[in-house]
Amino acid sequence: MDLRLLLIATLSAVLGGGWAQQEGSICIKANAQSCGECIQVAETCGWCSDETFLTVGESKSARCDDLESLKKRNCDVAKIENPRGSISIDENKPVTNRKKDVAEKLKPEQITQIQPQKLTLTLRSGEPQTFELKFKRAEDYPIDLYYLMDLSFSMKDDLENVKNLGTDLMREMQEITSDFQIGFGSIVEKTVMPYISTTPARFINPCTGNQNCTRPFSYKNVLKLTDKGDEFNRLVSEQQISENLDSSEGGFDAIMQVAVCEEQIGWRNVTRLLVFSTDAGFHFAGDGKLGGIVLPNDGRCHLENNTYTMSHYYDYPSIAHLVQKLSDHNIQTIFAVTEEFQPVYKELKNLIPKSAVGTLSSNSSNVIKLIIDAYNSLSSEVILENGRLPEGVSITYKSICKNGVEGTGENGRKCSNISIGDEVSFKISIESQKCPSSGKAEPETIRIKPLGFTEEVEIVLNFICDCQCATEGEPDSKKCFEGNGTFECGACKCNDGRIGRLCECSIDEVRTEDLDANCRKDNGMDICSNNGDCVCGTCECKKRENPAEIYSGKYCECDNFNCDRSNNKLCGGHGRCECRKCICDANYTGSACDCSLETSTCLAKNGQICNGRGTCVCGICKCTSPKFQGPTCEICPTCPGVCAEHKDCVQCRAFEVGEKKDTCERDCSYFQLIKVKDRNQLPQPTDQSFPLTHCKERDANDCWFYYTYAIRNDTKEVYVVETLECPAGPDIIPIVAGVVAGIVLIGLALLLIWKLLMIIHDRREFAKFEKEKMNAKWDTGENPIYKSAVTTVINPKYEGK
Repeated sequence: MDLRLLLIATLSAVLGGGWAQQEGSICIKANAQSCGECIQVAETCGWCSDETFLTVGESKSARCDDLESLKKRNCDVAKIENPRGSISIDENKPVTNRKKDVAEKLKPEQITQIQPQKLTLTLRSGEPQTFELKFKRAEDYPIDLYYLMDLSFSMKDDLENVKNLGTDLMREMQEITSDFQIGFGSIVEKTVMPYISTTPARFINPCTGNQNCTRPFSYKNVLKLTDKGDEFNRLVSEQQISENLDSSEGGFDAIMQVAVCEEQIGWRNVTRLLVFSTDAGFHFAGDGKLGGIVLPNDGRCHLENNTYTMSHYYDYPSIAHLVQKLSDHNIQTIFAVTEEFQPVYKELKNLIPKSAVGTLSSNSSNVIKLIIDAYNSLSSEVILENGRLPEGVSITYKSICKNGVEGTGENGRKCSNISIGDEVSFKISIESQKCPSSGKAEPETIRIKPLGFTEEVEIVLNFICDCQCATEGEPDSKKCFEGNGTFECGACKCNDGRIGRLCECSIDEVRTEDLDANCRKDNGMDICSNNGDCVCGTCECKKRENPAEIYSGKYCECDNFNCDRSNNKLCGGHGRCECRKCICDANYTGSACDCSLETSTCLAKNGQICNGRGTCVCGICKCTSPKFQGPTCEICPTCPGVCAEHKDCVQCRAFEVGEKKDTCERDCSYFQLIKVKDRNQLPQPTDQSFPLTHCKERDANDCWFYYTYAIRNDTKEVYVVETLECPAGPDIIPIVAGVVAGIVLIGLALLLIWKLLMIIHDRREFAKFEKEKMNAKWDTGENPIYKSAVTTVINPKYEGK
């Protein structure tokens, strides 16, 4: 027994273990043992059904891989199982273009507002199927409106204004539709304590004082839906108010009965509106315990003689229960309540889809306007809902609304501000993550419909749970050991109790010692080279995180990822790794395929390999001297230039002078010399298809000579101008005359400058003297011993005449 458990554990490790090492490809990670399991992993997974696909040491699950990997692993495309999902439109009537003023009137069942009506989707796991759904509000679409009114005593004045509601409302609704029906129902409360008084007198007339009231009731269907407005007015006029003890009303009981009693109410498959008019709150599930009622509401119709007879037996419905029934019966609710209870019913509206709240005046005088406004608000919005989805199936919506406005997520379910005749569309994607848990690919049906409308889209879901090749399987095949499996999709699917690639082993018979002996290479210690698991005496190699990296060989001793690398690339990127050795591409060699046999990378600008200064090894120049550098040995930082390098040889061969005059024949015969008469005859760079250098050098006599150096077809050519350009000797007389004239001119200039400086100095001194003279101050006091030399005598006789 212990050996059996050990074998099962070993098998489990092969089939489902190794998660830590296999977090790469999701297809490889799944360890699928059949084609059906493989295609359920992801839409990118395929199964290779080629019998010869697996190499030695590969497990059956290696047939399951992403499509590109299977192609790279040389699986024939025709042998890759990769079924795809599809969409089939079974019913696709176009939406109705109906006009109100057209004489021909259509029946409700002849009007189409949603397209298509029925589809069949074939789903493969992980592959969404997307289709477009159109919705168009039809003009003159029929409407059924049921008016449910609270007839407790506080609504007495409201009843008076509702008595003419039938004819007035039908007249107003003629602007919207020519096919309109109206009905009427009334509510009070459950007929048990403590909601009403059960004393005989108060039960007959619950009102106090001289008020004449009818006995209390839970809900009455006063008028079935009809197109006769006068009948509505007559029956409503006959109604009397009643009274209850608590402030809240039993409206939820009545709404439930209106929703589920379709035949008694007279609902048609058209737009259904329920107007609930009250000036009080509401009871809901659990409140019935106050009256000793504990049974939950069953959501069924209990009208006898148009009266709800089970109010004393069933509790009030819950809000969720009410929402479900209103949705199932496509009823849109309008709560016409007084200002006091607006906050309560607005919260209720948020819980009930396709519902509206209007403010009712104290005497219900505005009820018609309230209904018209609420209907316009409800009908201008379309909200899609779907039924229960099968396990593993998800659905997403994207709306394309009026004016191209798009919505996603929850907003993708709805469009607002839709007018009559407007067409909107929805992109709906349905995706399956797995096949049904039952294992059978039985069709499932879901329905999508706009809230408040009777039309719906029926969608049949078919699931792809196995490959086509599985239907062609061969039970008890001879290809599987002694017929112990079904051969399908290129592999053996073992019967219960059998294991191994060919189902060659039985869990009850195989001993672990036998397994280990057959899985050790050269009787070594390592089982499957520590790169695999021993199953039925055969090594099944482990999978790597990277699906491109594979262990192989009888003992999993080989792999395709442990070869030498160059530039951080396996086999230098120029070969493939087989059993830890590089198999190089053409023109490459070396243990890491990093040695190129191409010489094009060694060609210098002059067309020579390594510029004639080295050899090409593995596509790289090896320069013969350390002084040469660069990819093609063209750089030599310590070398003279081309012109300076060949100057002495050109000088000795062309003019028989220079430092190499005596050794010219020995040292300078490496080039061909061509003489030309002047510089214009030298080769020009634009005329040549090979590198050319122009040189200008000076000899010991300061004479210039010009030449070019080039290599053409491995021949070095030198073109040289045969005449030197020597500078002429100096003319002595002009030089002497110029020197003398310069000396004289410089002397005159110096004298003039000296004279100018002296004049400036004198003028400054004179100006200074004049300034001091002007500023001098002399003493003006009188000398005490001074006597004037003039004597003045006055004639006494002189009278001044």
